Amino acid sequence: MNGSSLKDQKEVDIDIRQVFEQLKNNQFKVANYDLRQRKSRLDQLQQTILNFREKIKDALYRDFQKHAFEVDLTEIYPVISEIKQAKRNLRRWMGHHPVSTPISLLGSRSRIHYEPKGIVLIISPWNFPVTLTLGPLVSAIAAGNTVILKPSEQTPAATAVMQEIIELVFPPEEVVLIPGGVETSRKLLSLPFNHIFFTGSSKVGKIIMESAAKNLASVTLELGGKSPTIIDASANIRQAARRIIWAKFINCGQICIAPDHIYVQETVSREFIATLKQYLNQYFGNDAREEPSYARLVNHSHYERLVEYLENALKNGASIEYGGNMSQPEKYIEPTILTGTSPESLLMNEEIFGPLLPVIPFSDMDELVHILNKKEKPLASYIYSKSNKNIKKLIESTRSGAICINHSGIHFYNSNLPFGGSNFSGIGKAHGWFGFQAFSNARAVYNQIIPGPLEILIPPYNKIKQRVLDFAIKYL
Repeated sequence: MNGSSLKDQKEVDIDIRQVFEQLKNNQFKVANYDLRQRKSRLDQLQQTILNFREKIKDALYRDFQKHAFEVDLTEIYPVISEIKQAKRNLRRWMGHHPVSTPISLLGSRSRIHYEPKGIVLIISPWNFPVTLTLGPLVSAIAAGNTVILKPSEQTPAATAVMQEIIELVFPPEEVVLIPGGVETSRKLLSLPFNHIFFTGSSKVGKIIMESAAKNLASVTLELGGKSPTIIDASANIRQAARRIIWAKFINCGQICIAPDHIYVQETVSREFIATLKQYLNQYFGNDAREEPSYARLVNHSHYERLVEYLENALKNGASIEYGGNMSQPEKYIEPTILTGTSPESLLMNEEIFGPLLPVIPFSDMDELVHILNKKEKPLASYIYSKSNKNIKKLIESTRSGAICINHSGIHFYNSNLPFGGSNFSGIGKAHGWFGFQAFSNARAVYNQIIPGPLEILIPPYNKIKQRVLDFAIKYL
C-alpha cells in the first residue's frame, strides 16, 4: 500500500475474518480494562521493546542500512516516550471530564466520557516502521481498543521483530499483527472496523478513506506533502544549514516531515548554499557511501523513482550544486543539492521522499506567501528567521499541519503537541492526548439530578410559557 509494484509479495496464510471476529467479540472486555490493566499492558510493551532493542537495530540495518544510533533516536526513543507519557496521564485521560452547565439546565450535571471506539486497524509505512506502527498502538491500547496492525511489506525484517514483540505482550484476542502485501490490505479494508489509522502517501490515503466510508468508519490519515522551508535574510545561516541538513538527510531523506525544498532570500542564498556544503562534508565526509551514519533507500523502486526526478530536473534546467553520485546495486544516492529547478519539474510537484534538496531564491515575502498558498497544505512548514514580522506572516497567512520556527522536524518529539496534517496532508491528529482522542469516542453524559426550569415548558403551550421562553432566548 505504498504505491510501488508488489505483485511478487507473498501474502500471509491467515483467516483474516476469523481474527477480526475474535477481536470484535473481545472488544468490550478490553474496553472495561481499568487503569491498572491498561498501564500493565503498556509496561509490558515498554520492557519488551527495550529487551528487543538490539534485534530492532539489526532488523532496520537489514531493511535499509539504518545506523544503530539513528534507530535509537528515531525508532526506539519516540515509542518509549509515547508510552511513558500515556502512563503518566492515563488516569486523567480515562477519568471524568466535567463540563459547565448553562443556567437553563440547572439541576443537572454534564461530563464527557472517553470510551474506546472498538476494533481498530493501524496501517503503517516502511520509512519508520517501528515508530509508526507501535506509536499509534500505544494510543489505541491506552484508549482501550482491540487492534489489528498491518505494517509495510517493504521492511520485512522490522515486521518480523515487531510480530515477536506483539505476540509476547498481547493475547491474540487483544492485538494481532498481520504481515502481507496489497491483497492483505484489501481484505482488511473490506472489514467493518470502527476506526482506521493510516500513515502513508496521500494517494493511498484516498483509497483508505473510500474503503472506510463503506462501513462509516472514522479515520486518522497521517499523510505527507511537500514541506517547505523558508530562510529570510535575518536568519542565522549556520544554524539553519546545520539543522536542515540533519532533518533532511536523516534516514536518507525518507521522512514525511523532511524539508522538501528550500526558499532562501536572494541576498543570503550563496552564503547559505556554501554553508550547506560545509555541513554535508562535516556530517557525511567526502563520500557519504563510506559513512555508516548515512542510510540507504528502502528498495530499487524508490531508487528508480528518485533517479527519474533528478534526471527530469536536470533536463528542465536544474544544476547540481553538491552530490549527484549514485549506485543502483547499493540503492545509494548521495546527498544532493540542486538549484535552478523549474516549477514544472517532477522535483517541485511530487513529494521527494529522498536525499534530493532543491534550493530556490526569493526576494519578496508577500510573493512567496502567494506561491505557498497555491500549493496543497503540507504536513509541516519551517521558517528560519529573527524577524517577528516574517514569522507572524508565515503563521497567519499560510496553512500547514505544523509550523516549526528555527528548527526542522523536531516538533515530532513533543508529544504534548498534536501531530498531523490538514486536508491533502492528513485528517486527524496523533501523539499523547491527541492520539488517545483519535482512538476514543467523546461520549456526552448528561444527568438530571433535580427538576430544572425547562420542566415548565412542556405542553400545553400558553402565553406565560412563551414569555418564559422569550426571556431565555434574550437573556440566557
